[in-house]
Amino acid sequence: MTRTAVLAALLCAAATLAIRAQEAATLWPTRGWTVASPASQGLSGDALDAIDRGAREGVYGNVDAILVVRNGRLVADYRYDRDYREISRGHDGPIGCGEGCDDPARLHQYNYLHPRWHPYFQGTSLHTLQSVTKSIAATIIGLALEDDEIASLDAPLLPFFENRDLTGVDARLRTATLRDLLTMRTGIEWHETDRPLDDTNTTLQLERSDDWIAFTLSQPMDADPGTKWAYNSGGSALMAGVIRDATGRHIDEYAARRLFAPLGIRAFHWKRTPTTHPDTEGGLYLSAPDLAKIGYLYLRDGMWEERRLLPEGWVRDATSRHVTGAAGGWDYGYQWWVTSRGGADGVDGVDGVDIWAARGFGGQFLILIPSRDIVAVVNAWNVFGVRSRGIFEPLVEALLSDVER
Repeated sequence: MTRTAVLAALLCAAATLAIRAQEAATLWPTRGWTVASPASQGLSGDALDAIDRGAREGVYGNVDAILVVRNGRLVADYRYDRDYREISRGHDGPIGCGEGCDDPARLHQYNYLHPRWHPYFQGTSLHTLQSVTKSIAATIIGLALEDDEIASLDAPLLPFFENRDLTGVDARLRTATLRDLLTMRTGIEWHETDRPLDDTNTTLQLERSDDWIAFTLSQPMDADPGTKWAYNSGGSALMAGVIRDATGRHIDEYAARRLFAPLGIRAFHWKRTPTTHPDTEGGLYLSAPDLAKIGYLYLRDGMWEERRLLPEGWVRDATSRHVTGAAGGWDYGYQWWVTSRGGADGVDGVDGVDIWAARGFGGQFLILIPSRDIVAVVNAWNVFGVRSRGIFEPLVEALLSDVER
């Protein structure tokens, strides 16, 4: 081999090593996701194509978007055009009225059947997240901890609302902490998942009230704080008041500076309640790629571009099983759901794969599989009473097909 050929071979080898080193380095999607094929990242393209085909055929109902990221690379980005004007036309019920509704009193942002507000916000690409908002609001509590705006999750809850008249509040609530709030164990009596979507549902009552914080704090207690788990959107709505008191800013303003800007999220909409507090139980709208960034932040232990945004240990604590057997095979953390697949005891490895998820009404999912470095987003709007197959299980099965560890 000539000297020139040897030099060329060495240069080629060096270039290859440089490329591999670059590929192995953490990718930060602040300015957009790097695109790759599923196979290049150890995922089954056929399995994901089958999910896409089912979504297009309506197997999973009104799916609007499916997005998958592995190793920081966007490997699937499926979008589905749905004519919600026609889909919603003539629908009427306790949660709203669809296209053709002409009652001015019902044409507002909490009309879940009207295409002006749901699932997209007024014709934009911003999709309603519903209760995925809860997980993001809890994340912002974590940001306030990192900023020392909040001293501890063991801080009592009620002092964050000391500017209100608390004389009628059950005395037991005075022992509730922020940790109880985040894990939905305040002891406040709440009927949401055990009631139909009608006038007996406490969350529908909340959304029709003039002051969401006052409404929630005035509810009776049916347990001591920390002793009983109950899904409680009113408790989640209190997070807006906590951030307002702790930081002096509304949570959407605080999030724009401390969370959205560092992640490169420029467009969002956050509904506000009658008292101008942002709706932290279900009012945030984001695009699917931007929602995936929040999941990626969790897979990077709260770091972003070598900067720590969330406190060290926050991700571990937020996704720990603080409540086991919360509902339907799920455990519960800090407004995050936790489950596992492939094993009985939920330990990642031989016995199973841990899955963290934010979940929302209508079919919203932010799915994280930390041991596989996978983020998946599903946006849908299955609220019109049409029976369809749930997408979570088949999607997770596809994500775990042919994955190389």
